[in-house]
Parts: sequence; structure tokens; C-alpha cells
Amino acid sequence: MEKVLILDFGGQYQQLIARRVRECAVYCEVKPCTAPIAEIRAFDPIGIIFTGGPGSAYAEDAPRCDPAVFELGVPILGICYGCQLMAWQLGGSVAPAESAAAREYGKTQTFYDSSCSLFKGLPAEGVSWMSHGDSVSSLPGGFVAAAHSAVCPNAAVADPTRGFYGVQFHPEVNHTEHGTQMIRNFLYEVCHASGGWTMGDYKAIAVRSLREKIGSGRVLLALSGGVDSAVCAALLSEAVGSQLTCVFVDHGLMRLHEGDEVEQAFAGRALNFIRVNAETRFLLKLAGESDPEHKRHIIGEEFIRVFEDEAKKIGAVDYLAQGTIYPDVIESGTGKAAVIKSHHNVGGLPDCVDFKEIIEPLRMLFKDEVRQLGRELGLPEKIVSRQPFPGPGLAIRIIGDITKEKADTLRLADHIFREELENSGVKADQYFAVLTNTRSVGVMGDGRTYDYTLALRAVTTDDFMTADWARIPFDVLERVSVRIVNEVSGINRVVYDITSKPPSTVEWE
Repeated sequence: MEKVLILDFGGQYQQLIARRVRECAVYCEVKPCTAPIAEIRAFDPIGIIFTGGPGSAYAEDAPRCDPAVFELGVPILGICYGCQLMAWQLGGSVAPAESAAAREYGKTQTFYDSSCSLFKGLPAEGVSWMSHGDSVSSLPGGFVAAAHSAVCPNAAVADPTRGFYGVQFHPEVNHTEHGTQMIRNFLYEVCHASGGWTMGDYKAIAVRSLREKIGSGRVLLALSGGVDSAVCAALLSEAVGSQLTCVFVDHGLMRLHEGDEVEQAFAGRALNFIRVNAETRFLLKLAGESDPEHKRHIIGEEFIRVFEDEAKKIGAVDYLAQGTIYPDVIESGTGKAAVIKSHHNVGGLPDCVDFKEIIEPLRMLFKDEVRQLGRELGLPEKIVSRQPFPGPGLAIRIIGDITKEKADTLRLADHIFREELENSGVKADQYFAVLTNTRSVGVMGDGRTYDYTLALRAVTTDDFMTADWARIPFDVLERVSVRIVNEVSGINRVVYDITSKPPSTVEWE
């Protein structure tokens, strides 16, 4: 299988680069820029992409890769900081802008050399998305300028002989015109990819790999009932059949009736299905905790402890399986990249677990790819298209400390919102309610109230790595608000979140 390696220098768009590469039918993975050269050789990439990053290539503490990367004979594309770093490490120079006017942020008119492989078949002029204060001031030997803007003479650089290319802008974002085609050109014109990577390929490779790893061992799967764990269950079932036991932990932080729905959906399947009612156990552990990262860690550890207890009941279990997906891994931090939020099944795991190994067969897939895999595995569309629900559940949709009363309040309010939105026909990829920790004065029945504010969140997205807030008609929002304040005690104010991702995340915590 052809593979492209993306070396992460702490940029905010590394996941978008990976998405664009896979959209071009080429498999890729993101690794920290500190990856040892032996690991990079073993990965055997047909091309390497350097991400952007917040550092300055000339700074002493700047993130750098092993210089041996440039001796592998593999084409390299540097993006923004990645372009500057490549120039710096190969003998060129990078300097900060001499004035504020020489910095570039946002949409920038850019002029391309159409004879350069990166820009083959593209217009000679277009808009690119710039975000830099430093720039390449002198080129290393063998390089030539391949694009420029009004203030940046080296907006793209190229050494065709070695297959090294750099762009000062971000081709992976939608704001750059023809950006995906530039990445495609790197893959097919420079790396000579043949493409054709499909989810069917991934399924076959994953099933074979799981059989080899697990052998005759037994596997315990943490089944939440969401898309990720359902697809993970189907994949493991195809790979090892009756060696798999699925444990659904109802931690008391599910949506209304969701525990029963999960049991109904999976109890009739060819799986060893166990439901554990652990509401009291989780709420006691979470009592008084308001920090979102601590909540995730508490829930992550308690999940593991419940699974360990169940494993002892059913006999020797060798492996714990989870439906961890790529956005979970990226947001939980890779290498020098910032931790956006620790996912309970990644950064929230305890240091010591009583299993031989944790298996995560979906770890390298984005959400839309997980859905594709589910279809390949024959799962019904109702399950494959189900809305995402975080493993910590309502714990990260209740701001502040968690109580059963708050969970019950949010459960009912969330059900009303989802019911009204589904009845309205409004298009949104994920929608839910958040019980904030803010209380305000209201008036109901001529009496004063001092109750909680409920926030509504609905987004549209292709891959859940970026998202836009859904434009819900005012009359729908009004119906939701009226129903909630009338039918749910403890809430006297409803607001709607109109923030995109980034700068926010889909979930509030």
C-alpha cells in the first residue's frame, strides 16, 4: 500500500492535510516531527509532507526533524513553517518580516509558475491562504522560486531534481483556490502515486492484521452504541468471531432511553453482549469535579476498571478493544502539537491497565471513513449514520460539577431539542444541548426564578475536524425554547451557540 507520511511540527491544520491526501485516494498517517529516522524508513513513504507550526525555524528551540530525512530520496512538500524549516535546514535563510505590512495573514493574491509540477494545469494567478510573519529570505542551493505575492517573493519554492517543494501558504484549507489540486499534483506528479486506496482495501488489511495480532486470544470491546464502537464491533466480529465479547457500560450519562436502545440494537446480533449498569459508580467518582480534563481522566480510568472487573467475570481476556478514531488521537496531542482536549479513550487512559494490549483498529480513520467502513462491513444505515456521542457522555455537556439531578435535567432538554430539530427537517450533522453552570434571574408565573441557562449546539461538517454552526430557522429555535422552559424544571433561559470549529470545538468540554 502506498503511504505518505505527514510530519507534524505543531500546526493547527495537520488533520486537514491528512484529509486532503486521503481524498486524493492515497493513504497517509501523521507522526510527530521527532519521529526517529529508523521509524520513518520502516514506514516506507512515497512522499513526506511537513506541516505548519507556530515556531520560527531559526530559533534555538524550534521543532526540527532529523536532517537524514532529506537523504532518503523521498519527495518532500513543506507547508508554511515546513517550507521555512526545509529552507533553513538545507542552507537557506529565514527571517522575520521587516514590518507589519510585510506579514501576510488571510486571503492573498498569489502568482504561480505554471511550469512547476505543483501548479500543473492550474491558473497562473489565484487566492491563497497565508498565515506567517517569517518567510524564506534566501534559497538553498538547487532551489528556485515557483510563486510570489506582493510582499513574499518566495511564496513557493522548488528543487525538482530532489523532489523538494515548499509553499508559504496553506493549500489544505478551503480558502486556497485549487489547494487540493496542488496537493494532488504533489502526490501524482512528484511522488508518482498510483492512487486507488479504498475503504475496501483498509477493511481487508485490518481484518488480516487483527487475526495475526489476536491469534487465539480473547477480546473485550468497549461498546458505547455509537458509530465508532459499532463499526469496531463489526470489524472485530469479522476478524475473530466468537473470541469477541462486547461490554456496554451504562454510566448514567447517556441520552434519554439510549441505554435501552443500545441493548436492543446489539442484543440480537452474533456478539457476546453484556450490559453493565454503573451509574452510581461513575457519579460517585465524579462527585464535586468540575474541571473538564479531570472529568475525562476520571471517566477514562473508571471505564477501564469496569472492563477489568467484567473481564475477570468472563474469564481470561487478553485484549481490550476501543473505537478510538483519528480525530481523538490528534486532538489529544501528537508530539509537539497542543492537547486540545484529552479524549477519555486516548489521553484519559490510566497508566496501568490489566490487559496484554489495547487494540484500536479505527485509530487511523476519520469519522466519514469510519462510516464508509461500516457500510463495507454491512452495518445498517441507521447505525452507520448515527450522530456522534462522546464516550464521557453528558459529563462533558454539563459544565461544572455533575449530579444525577443535572443529568436528568439535561437528558430531557436534549431530547426535546433533538426531537424538534428532527421534525423540522433542518440539516445538521450533530446537535445537542449543554447545561451551563450559569444561573440567571427569570420570571415564571409572576414569580422570580433563579435557574440554569441551557445552550443549544448544532453544526454542519464533512469530517468533524472543522465545522460550521447550523443555520436553524428562528421559528424552530423558538419552539425548542418554549418547550424546554415549560417542560423542564430548573431551566429559565435558552441560548444558541453560533461559533464554528475552529476556533471552538464541537463539544463544549
